[in-house]
Amino acid sequence: MEDIVKEWSELKRAIEYHNYRYYTLDAPEISDAEYDRLFQRMLFLERQYPNLVTFDSPTQRIGAQPQEAFSEVRHRHPMLSLENCFSDEEVKDFDQRVRKLLKKSLKLPDDDSIEYTVEPKIDGLAVELVYAGGRLVTGSTRGDGYVGENITANVKTILSVPLGLDQSKGGRPFPDLLEVRGEIYMEKEAFELFNKSRVMKGETAFANPRNAAAGSVRQLDSKVTAKRPLSMFCYGVGTPKDLDCGTQYELMLTLQRWGLRVNRPHIKLCRKLEEVIEYSREIERQRNVFPYEIDGAVIKVNRIDFQTLLGEKARTPRWALAYKFKPNQETTRIVRIGVQVGRTGALTPVAHLEPVSIGGVTVRRATLHNEQEIMRKDIREGDRVVVQRAGDVIPEVVTAIHSVRDGSERPFLMPKMCPVCGTEAVRRPNEKIIECPNPKCPGRLKEALKHFVSRRSMNIEGLGEKILGQLYERGMVKYPADLYALRLEDIISLEKIEEKSAGNLLGAIEKSKYTTLSKFIYALGIRHVGEHVAQVLAGRYSDVQKIQNATMDELTAIPGIGTEIAGSIVEYFSNSSNREMVQRLLDAGVRFAEPPAQSPVSGKTFVITGTLESMKRYEVEELIVKKGGRVASSVSKSTDFIVTGKSPGSKMEKAAKLGIPVLKEEDLIEILRG
Repeated sequence: MEDIVKEWSELKRAIEYHNYRYYTLDAPEISDAEYDRLFQRMLFLERQYPNLVTFDSPTQRIGAQPQEAFSEVRHRHPMLSLENCFSDEEVKDFDQRVRKLLKKSLKLPDDDSIEYTVEPKIDGLAVELVYAGGRLVTGSTRGDGYVGENITANVKTILSVPLGLDQSKGGRPFPDLLEVRGEIYMEKEAFELFNKSRVMKGETAFANPRNAAAGSVRQLDSKVTAKRPLSMFCYGVGTPKDLDCGTQYELMLTLQRWGLRVNRPHIKLCRKLEEVIEYSREIERQRNVFPYEIDGAVIKVNRIDFQTLLGEKARTPRWALAYKFKPNQETTRIVRIGVQVGRTGALTPVAHLEPVSIGGVTVRRATLHNEQEIMRKDIREGDRVVVQRAGDVIPEVVTAIHSVRDGSERPFLMPKMCPVCGTEAVRRPNEKIIECPNPKCPGRLKEALKHFVSRRSMNIEGLGEKILGQLYERGMVKYPADLYALRLEDIISLEKIEEKSAGNLLGAIEKSKYTTLSKFIYALGIRHVGEHVAQVLAGRYSDVQKIQNATMDELTAIPGIGTEIAGSIVEYFSNSSNREMVQRLLDAGVRFAEPPAQSPVSGKTFVITGTLESMKRYEVEELIVKKGGRVASSVSKSTDFIVTGKSPGSKMEKAAKLGIPVLKEEDLIEILRG
């Protein structure tokens, strides 16, 4: 028993320390997943040995004491946390507990279904808004659940927070006193732009949107907060039973009618437990396309009277559950830092990690972007670091945990020579990137081949990195044009390639010859020429020879192409080796689809925001291009239409300010298929 008490005491100290780092300083030292493991272990010990539970156990409270810079606000009703679960089985257990308690109070039949609402769990800062007589009088943080920090002046600067409630839309009148609970957050796109602007000013970048939101709300000067791109969703009230709403879903509709922002498109009413689990899984599948960070799904008993009967425990309500997803972030250690050579010669530092599972995928390497990022974040070999993996994005090191250093960590310096070919590295004027200038560097050539065959370039199916590596090492393929000279016997000679597979691969190579001019330009891998610029070039010039011969003045006259991009294009085609390679590709039979006939989207620029349902985003983008349109990643004066799916992001606000017409997803699909 002595060992158990010792372990519990160590867990208590650790959890209290990390609560303070997370809730008060907004500077966590471990990932959410690591914290959850500590907390779950403590819960397990306390369930096995109930005598361990003390009044100040972390399991009996919600967060940390508020910092002294703000005045205190005592919540009339505690702002409780949610009980976490991590599997479908635990959701089923929760449902059984709810049934058991309700059956005891109401003699609920076993076969009676219980309705639940399910919604995304936004990873932000929990706050309370108090409205008196319909006017916002107080805004406060959760704090320890009983006492929070007074952030009223800052909350009033957030555009999605109404300063007064609206009774004009009908429905029940709002009460004299209303305590609204919600989450303040920063959208992912807004966070990236905000961080870039901080770095440009020489300020420290935030590690993630949640830290940025929390740091912004806790500014002593509300004028600073007003400049931050913050948003808020409301998810409940202090005492639902006082509002005379029969259900949680009805409560959300009522708040919306009063002018409060709720996440209505993604709140689903589920009448069966199977629906609850399936929709939670759907939210997890879509987590990377939401415009904001989420870390789970929130499940609530729908009927308010049931919520009241179920009541609450010391720190959590019995009628709600947070289904936590596999984390996008984890903590691990950098074993060493290596350097990778890109297709344009860019030398990118890469962290080689102690293997760590993130979202069910084992991550062994993560990008460090460039030398400046390493210096700004003060990342060293041997550091404990937070690594993030989101969707198809390459894993990256978000931050180093400096407080746990023991002195054995080693600073990293970028090499002066290319690690692959040994050529002296150079840095272009006014650029962060260090490059290998050798166009025949094996590292550059291999990466150029990988880019050329990729789905969004020439789309040669079945030609992966391993086969490309074999072709290169055996001297069969050095440049993209060499691919079109391959014979069946060449491919069969490779390891683990049978004749049928070789034939399929040869067919895919042949099929790739018929493409669009924009895909071909993108496939060449010209510096600064992404898919959008390639579309612009293809829309302006009818063939690749005209692009090759374009001058700086001609290129910079095209909207969307500045001097940097134009310079890269001119530099690329000024190289005789590049022109020769392009000619070899054309001689091999690469040809381009005829320019699309005039259509309603011809020459128009589209920006897509939100989650598309009928087709994948890249499929819609390809259809737009095939019909003669262009797709841009951000809204500007040259945008012709903004296309909205579910949960549109901050692009909508900018489009509204510029008066850009809005197309719904179904409207665009109808136009494209018409």
